[in-house]
Amino acid sequence: MPVAASAIYFLNLRGDVLINRLYRDDVGGNMVDAFRTHIMQTKELGTCPVRQIGGCSFFYMRISNVYIVIVVSSNANVACAFKFVVEAVALFKSYFGGAFDEDAIRNNFVLIYELLDEIMDFGYPQNLSPEILKLYITQEGVRSPFSSKPTDKPVPNATLQVTGAVGWRREGLVYKKNEVFLDIVESVNLLMSSKGSVLRCDVTGKILMKCFLSGMPDLKLGLNDKIGLEKESQLKSRPTKSGKTIELDDVTFHQCVNLTRFNSEKTVSFVPPDGEFELMNSRKYYTVLYFLGGCISFNFLVPDCLSERFRYRITEGVNLPFRVLPTIKELGRTRMEVNVKVKSVFGAKMFALGVVIKIPVPKQTAKTSFQVTSGRAKYNPAIDCLVWKIRKFPGQTEPTMSAEIELISTMAEKKSWTRPPIQMEFQVPMFTASGLRVRFLKVWEKSGYNTVEWVRYITKAGSYEIRC
Repeated sequence: MPVAASAIYFLNLRGDVLINRLYRDDVGGNMVDAFRTHIMQTKELGTCPVRQIGGCSFFYMRISNVYIVIVVSSNANVACAFKFVVEAVALFKSYFGGAFDEDAIRNNFVLIYELLDEIMDFGYPQNLSPEILKLYITQEGVRSPFSSKPTDKPVPNATLQVTGAVGWRREGLVYKKNEVFLDIVESVNLLMSSKGSVLRCDVTGKILMKCFLSGMPDLKLGLNDKIGLEKESQLKSRPTKSGKTIELDDVTFHQCVNLTRFNSEKTVSFVPPDGEFELMNSRKYYTVLYFLGGCISFNFLVPDCLSERFRYRITEGVNLPFRVLPTIKELGRTRMEVNVKVKSVFGAKMFALGVVIKIPVPKQTAKTSFQVTSGRAKYNPAIDCLVWKIRKFPGQTEPTMSAEIELISTMAEKKSWTRPPIQMEFQVPMFTASGLRVRFLKVWEKSGYNTVEWVRYITKAGSYEIRC
């Protein structure tokens, strides 16, 4: 069931009502007094964001120095209510120039009332897209880019864009040069033993797109994922072409993707938003519910208000870009010897940028001396690590670093050194640890213009650790 909100209140930290809007007559106007008395004054705001008082439920969230409270008198969808609050705050920020606090509400209360009438009707959420609402609501404290247009000129197809299926893109866009930029960005998370065996490994990736296309184009993206290739071979009644395929474990799409077509054909088809956006999102409004002492609690992963993400996760068949083989010897109580070999596994024609290897050492380190075959190394006492930096790391190479460390001898009882793991930072252009590849990117538009497609790959280090 949708939200079906009876009322919405905006309160400051003292409990004073800044703005309120009653959508139904099934609750009284003094419901905010019950919230102040039973929740704010009892200092139970942090225990659970959902409280039931009498026959009404209160859903509340604190944003900056403002509490947003939704009051419902029936059984409503809690996750939908909090999603509405997050998107409403994003909408207000887009109108207020990025700020949402008590002062912004007081300075723009007329605009907020107008927006509240548009984004919720009789307690049911409506369109909250800033791009669409700015087409015909131009009264604002911080003017939107669309407000510079003459207000007496009718907005073309505004109603269709609000109620239609393509609310993220406005019509009439024209570019002299039609281009599409697609970036596949992956982060490798690794935990490796000192002997080189992989203990834990996975890859999280996202697809970023930047579209400068005229009209209302329809894009079709093909990847070398196993399910998509098998479905394509069934539809075309021919065997799958040889080549590496991957299995995407966790994928969630941006709202522009045609899910019906994806379920039937396993192809990513969509009408893209204008400009820069992210095509997949695996963590946009995920709500985790758990029971604690008989009470339901909520944890929220609140997204960036301006980003829409397309992410995926790989746990099998990961191509590690680097392998690190460390050797650390403790020579008595005052000396250590560290040898680290780093091998780049990717192709010889590729190279990594900004490679940083951090080798932990004991806190009582007094003096260090290094020998490196590539890059530079130094001791950083602030983080108790030997920092080895290689600006440009070619593929299929094995640079090494040797270090002699002198330790301060103390009279206190020596405690065993815990040996924290070695950490790596890097970026490898034109390489994907998952093996994901773009097989095709097709653009169709009724005018038949030509497009230029650019595809780029990059792999970065997430939590890349090697035990000593």
